[in-house]
Amino acid sequence: MPCGYKGRVCFDGVRFKVDPYEFFEEMLKGLDAYSFSVKSDSIYVAFPRTTSAYNHKGFGLFEPEDPLGYRESGTFLKMMAVALHAKRMHFDTMYLLPVSMHSNRFKKGTVGSPYAVSNPLRIADYLADPLLELSAEELFGAFVEFCHSMGMKVILDFVPRTGARDSDLILEHPEWFYWIDVASVGKYAPPKAPELGFRQLSDEDMAYLYQRQDVRNFLSCFRWSPSYTEPEKWDNFVRANRGKDFLPELVKTFGVITPPGFSDWINDPQPTWDDVTFYRLFLDHPDVAKPFVGDDQPPYVLFDVIKASRFPGSKPNAELWDYLSGIIAYYIERFDIDGARIDMGHALPKELEQLMMERALKIKPDFMLIAEELNPEGDVKAKESNYGAIIGNSWWM
Repeated sequence: MPCGYKGRVCFDGVRFKVDPYEFFEEMLKGLDAYSFSVKSDSIYVAFPRTTSAYNHKGFGLFEPEDPLGYRESGTFLKMMAVALHAKRMHFDTMYLLPVSMHSNRFKKGTVGSPYAVSNPLRIADYLADPLLELSAEELFGAFVEFCHSMGMKVILDFVPRTGARDSDLILEHPEWFYWIDVASVGKYAPPKAPELGFRQLSDEDMAYLYQRQDVRNFLSCFRWSPSYTEPEKWDNFVRANRGKDFLPELVKTFGVITPPGFSDWINDPQPTWDDVTFYRLFLDHPDVAKPFVGDDQPPYVLFDVIKASRFPGSKPNAELWDYLSGIIAYYIERFDIDGARIDMGHALPKELEQLMMERALKIKPDFMLIAEELNPEGDVKAKESNYGAIIGNSWWM
């Protein structure tokens, strides 16, 4: 309960109960007394879906919508109360994990991961609150304005290297993704080379891998985009499936599917990332691969393709780059956010990374950019690239 709360409170012997409308009306009073500070000293990290989740009915298990009409998962309305609490603990920045619409397909738990983004430009609908007749976009805008009124900044997590395997973008831009024969899904896994250890790879390592038979077998799983192999059939498919859960029908019709993601480190013990797939950032193969892979090889994913910052191709997927570089800019213009962490920014081509930053900083010169830098020694490089902070391999800022 906020200190000094003057609304009506009922105590049932276990928990305090308040009228939600009266609670938020009281909470909003006196916000003009706060001043906005440009500098961040302390950051409160939150995943809205869980951080502000609450069993409003007071009994039983979690229900998305309880019998009383409350949404038990977190919403931006309830996140306002969390932000006020964070402010009173002297935090001056709210950093939210991804809030974009995400997929529930191939989920590894009971609900989908926020990093399996299906539509980067759409806020997840469930973050709206049934107490208010406002969309998720409207309520997120109100959340940002609420934080600003307290002198707090808002930073968002963005995911420009991967998308959901059933991304909304697939129907309009299948060439932005990689494809494998659906018959190979059961055996699909990144090649192993125990003699190389667990590490990131060099040019020499990649040359060695490309000459191995197991790597050639892995590359044979990949297929061309269905829009390339059967353009007329694809156009008919898009017309019939726009706005639908299209992936099962796509698999049935074309016999291909987007492949799971995996780490850019060789011999990584973690399993494949079954709910996400990589964007195809280049229209050609990595330069390091060209002596070993011909033009007849369909676009594929391997350690060098993933680490496009270290192993770029020569033909940027310009339309995709324009789209990806505009996502953060859209959130600045639409919602006035103050910063962004770029997930897997370490794997983006330098030119794309800089384009994203330039478009953001042109709109808001004091915009805060946070790098995911798995090598802490990359702090100098991150600073030279216009990042204001890094999150390293131990998650220390």
